[in-house]
Amino acid sequence: MNLLTDHLLSVEDGRRLSLPELFAALARGEAQGFPRLRAHQRTAWHMFRVQLAALALDRAGRTDLPATSEAWAALLRALSAAESGDEGDAPWCLTVADRTKPAFLQPPDPGGLKWSAVATPDALDLLITARNHDLKAEVAADAAPEDWIYALVSLQTMEGYGGKSNYGIARMNGGSSSRAFLGLVPARGDGYPDVAAWWRRDVERLLAHRSEPGPLTRGGLALLWCHPWPEGRSLRVNTIDPWAIEVCRRVRLAGTPSQLHAERAGSAAARLDAKSLNGALGDPWAPVAIDEAQPKALTLGEGRFDYRRLVALLFAGKWKVPLAARLDGDEGADGMLLLAEALSRGNSKTDGLKSRLVPLPRKVVAGGWFSVRAEMLARAAGQQIQEIAYADAALREAVALYAADGDFVEVGKEERQRAGPARARLDAAADDAFFDYLWDRADAVTEEAARIGFCTLLTEAAEWELERAFAALPCAALFAARARVRARRRLRNALRKAELLQPEAADA
Repeated sequence: MNLLTDHLLSVEDGRRLSLPELFAALARGEAQGFPRLRAHQRTAWHMFRVQLAALALDRAGRTDLPATSEAWAALLRALSAAESGDEGDAPWCLTVADRTKPAFLQPPDPGGLKWSAVATPDALDLLITARNHDLKAEVAADAAPEDWIYALVSLQTMEGYGGKSNYGIARMNGGSSSRAFLGLVPARGDGYPDVAAWWRRDVERLLAHRSEPGPLTRGGLALLWCHPWPEGRSLRVNTIDPWAIEVCRRVRLAGTPSQLHAERAGSAAARLDAKSLNGALGDPWAPVAIDEAQPKALTLGEGRFDYRRLVALLFAGKWKVPLAARLDGDEGADGMLLLAEALSRGNSKTDGLKSRLVPLPRKVVAGGWFSVRAEMLARAAGQQIQEIAYADAALREAVALYAADGDFVEVGKEERQRAGPARARLDAAADDAFFDYLWDRADAVTEEAARIGFCTLLTEAAEWELERAFAALPCAALFAARARVRARRRLRNALRKAELLQPEAADA
C-alpha cells in the first residue's frame, strides 16, 4: 500500500491512480473529483495536496508543474528522503512493519506507549455529530485503503483538542477552534469548481509568494511524520517550514488491504509548541485577525459563513485576507468562486460542516477585487447590511403588534420574541441574495438598479413573513382583523421611513 507506486486513489472517471499519477493528471487538467472523498474531508485533501506538491517543487528548485508521474515520484521521494534520512518509501506506505520508522502520516513509535485499537477509518477521522451529516461512528467496515488515506489526512491536518493526551493541530486558534478555509476557486464552464485548475492555481500561488514574511522558517521541517516524536517533547514552531504538513496524533496502521485497522496512542505534549501564535502560522487559506494586539486565526465556533461574517472577513479591514483568497494582478478575468469552509466546533464537540460557495462575476474579478474595488465593495456591503437591519426591525415590530392583538400598549419583550422565526427566515432570504446584488451595487453603472432590487427583495420578504405570522401566531378572534390591519400598516410605514419601500409600491 505504497502511495507512490500503488493505484490507491480513485477519480471521477473510474480510474485508480498512485499519488504521482494523480499529481500528473491534475497538472494536465484531467482529474476533476474524488468519489470516495466525504464532504468534510474536501478542503483537508486539497490543502494537503497543494502543500505537498509545493514543498516537493520548492526543495527541487522548480516552479513548473510536471505532467508525468515519473517526475512527481522522483520529486516526492527526494522530499521524503531529505526529511527522514532514508531513501526508501516507508513514509509513503500505509503499513510499515518496523514501527520505529515513519509510515504515511504516521510518526515513528518511540516505544513505551499504550495503544488502543481503531476498527474503521471513520472512527479515526474527525468526530462529526451534527444531524445534517448523518454519519454514525464505526460503520465503514468495508473500507478501502483510500478511505484510510482520507481519514489520516483529515485527522492529522485538521483535528482539534480531544481531551487529555489528544492535542490538536497548530494551525488553529485553540483546541476548540477549527482550521478555516477561505480561497478562490476557478470555475468550469458549468459553474462548478474546476478541481484540477484549483490545485494548479494554489500550488503556483504558494510558489510565487514563497518569500512572504512569516513566523516560520523557509526550508525548515516539512513532513512532520518523518521525524521522531519523543514522548513529552514538542517541536519548536520556528523550526518548521511555512508549508509543513502537520501530524497532531500518534497513529499506526496495520493489516492487509482488505483488513486494515489502526492503533492510536496519546501524547504527553503537543507535536508543535505553537500555542503562543494563536494559529497564525501563515496558513495560505486561514483568515487572520489583524485588529487585535496579537494576530489570531479565525475561530468559526458554532457560527456559519453568512453575509455578516464574509463581509467582515473580506471588506472590514480587520482581517488579513489569506493568500489563496487574494487575486493576483496578472490573473485572468475568468469566473471565480469564493469558497469559505470550516468545521463548526465547540468544547469537545463538532456542530457540522459550514460551507459557502459564492460566485464572482467577471467584472468583479476584472475590476481588482480587494484592491481597486475594495472600498466600493465595503461601502456597498455596509449599506446592504443596514437595509437588512431596517427590514428586520420593521418586521419585528409588526409581528409583535399582531401578537399583542393589535394593541400598541401591550407590545413588549414577549411579543417581540414571537417574531424570532419570521426574522430568521427574512435574514436567510437576505443572505441568499446578498452577494448577487453586492457586485452590481459597487458598480456606478448598475448601483441604483441594484439598490432598488435589493430593497424590493427585502420588502417583499418582510411582507410575506408577516402574512405567514398571521397564520402561525395566536390572536384573539375578536381583534384579529384589527391586528392584521395595524400590523401591515406598521410594517409598511417602517419600510417607507427606511426608504426600502419604493414609491410606486408605497402608493399601491
